[in-house]
Amino acid sequence: MPLRVIAGTAKGRKLKDVPGDTTRPVTDRVKEALFNILASDVDDSRWWDLFGGTGAIGIEALSRGAAFVRFSDLNRLPIETIKANLETTGFSKKAEVRRGDAFAMLAGHPDAEFDYLYIAPPQYKEMWLKALQLADQHPDWWSEGAWVIVQINPVEYKDVELQHFEKFDERKYGSTLLIFYEKLPVPESNAS
Repeated sequence: MPLRVIAGTAKGRKLKDVPGDTTRPVTDRVKEALFNILASDVDDSRWWDLFGGTGAIGIEALSRGAAFVRFSDLNRLPIETIKANLETTGFSKKAEVRRGDAFAMLAGHPDAEFDYLYIAPPQYKEMWLKALQLADQHPDWWSEGAWVIVQINPVEYKDVELQHFEKFDERKYGSTLLIFYEKLPVPESNAS
């Protein structure tokens, strides 16, 4: 099944796949389910597609009205694929593509604020856990009520204690598990 944009302004546009087998593209079923959950909240939102791969999730968000997406990936082939897919869909001006280590970027000084962080890393290496923990340790990256969405194989899942985020939902689609975390409100300080 070829990769494609399933809804919005770029609906039906075919996306290039990353050559080789280093990435695992998200299925239309999972993508459709995810964006049905998000619905109109995508409008004007700002995303960080952390392990960008083909860029399919971030591009789907842009097609459905997101204001901006940062794509990041460590490897050259995914970065080239994301850039090509942004050209094909006409979203290059609403996106930023950064090549580099996801963990180093998350641990870095926040230069933007995002409403959604999408984490779909290489499987079975606990990379999702490390990324989630770093996102939690650096709350200045995230807007009030921001979501972290993790896409992993269900066998990888484990409970994790977080300070700034709270798990509020999970959905399983075959061999894909989506886990949703929301940023907790900052407690009012007692200082007046």
